[in-house]
Amino acid sequence: MEPLDEHVREAVMQRMDLTRNLSDQDILSIIMEEICCLGKEQFISMEQRVEIQKRVFHSLRKLDVLEELLEDDTITEIMVNGSQCIFVEREGKIYKTDYVFSSKEKLEDVVQKIVAANNKVVNAAHPIVDTKLSDGSRINIVLPPIAIEECVLSIRKFSKKPITMEKLIAWNTLSEEVAEYIQALVQSKYNIFVSGATSSGKTTFLNAMAQFIPKCERVITIEDSAELQLLGVENLVRLEAREATLEGKLEVTIRDLVRTALRMRPDRIIVGECRGKEALEVLQSFGTGHDGSFSTGHANSAKDMLSRLETMALMAGEMPLTAIRSQIASGVDIVIHLGRLRDGSRKLLQIMEVEGMKEGEISLRTIYEYREDCENRGAGQWIKKGVLLHQEKLKRAGLREKQTEL
Repeated sequence: MEPLDEHVREAVMQRMDLTRNLSDQDILSIIMEEICCLGKEQFISMEQRVEIQKRVFHSLRKLDVLEELLEDDTITEIMVNGSQCIFVEREGKIYKTDYVFSSKEKLEDVVQKIVAANNKVVNAAHPIVDTKLSDGSRINIVLPPIAIEECVLSIRKFSKKPITMEKLIAWNTLSEEVAEYIQALVQSKYNIFVSGATSSGKTTFLNAMAQFIPKCERVITIEDSAELQLLGVENLVRLEAREATLEGKLEVTIRDLVRTALRMRPDRIIVGECRGKEALEVLQSFGTGHDGSFSTGHANSAKDMLSRLETMALMAGEMPLTAIRSQIASGVDIVIHLGRLRDGSRKLLQIMEVEGMKEGEISLRTIYEYREDCENRGAGQWIKKGVLLHQEKLKRAGLREKQTEL
């Protein structure tokens, strides 16, 4: 914190009446009064006064230096590696900022403010916590001794305005032809799994894809931390898991929510992300008449996603591998794989159809594939390499294959 900021902050702290609740406007007024008093001793321009007021207010009532980064819509990720080292991601590239916390203790104060707002606890005994900010941004916090030196924060920001499929087309994440093909799949109620690495845009893509869901349908979303912003879905129920208390009680898992959702008369079930044992319930919901359901998962390719689904379902310890593979083959219709190219841009890389079981293995066939131009970095095109083998859902929706071949 700048010397002037620190001087004003200390003066404001001395004047604050802790016996009553001060509004944000009260605090802002006190800060400006102190700046004006300081301005009698040295010249402070109006622009400087406004900046000092903002910074001091953020340090007292908000998240200190993080507040300005959170207000910057061009930033998609904030990485705090201790009080003196903050990185951000813009347009797929990582930059080190000039922002620092005034001290290690100030960073710890901000961490406690974040977790307290969500009725959570983080300390040396429980040094890792996942939570979210008031604007919906997802945050992971790791404290010493797990983090060797100082607190580490990773904040994933989400756009204040939901990203539409039209925006993804404009950003060249996919082509208009591919978007129309996906629209036909969604409206025909194919079960779709979206895979990709960290920060490949899975949640964003799921949000955009949901705009193709007919308005008359009832949709249940299930998430560890509520992030989905579904456009145009009127009959929407959002469910969020709950961690156990310090005593190990009151936990509500994704598995619990999937079982509950089946009793809520859903037309579609959307699970934000499969990470563990809940994969078995997700697969069972896909195969029990809730066609048109979606989910996402971390993987390096569509084939790897199915392998990870096998592993996660096996963690439930309730079915043999052959039965799980059969569930995947019958429940998952389409895998859409996303990725990031060398230039940092996000692309739809594959649309794969799950053909079925062949010699005990799950068989995939490529429908669309992104082919990068090796000579022109960041350029490429989507190639259609096949047609759907299973067209029954298309036909029931009144669509024909020629509408999907485009």
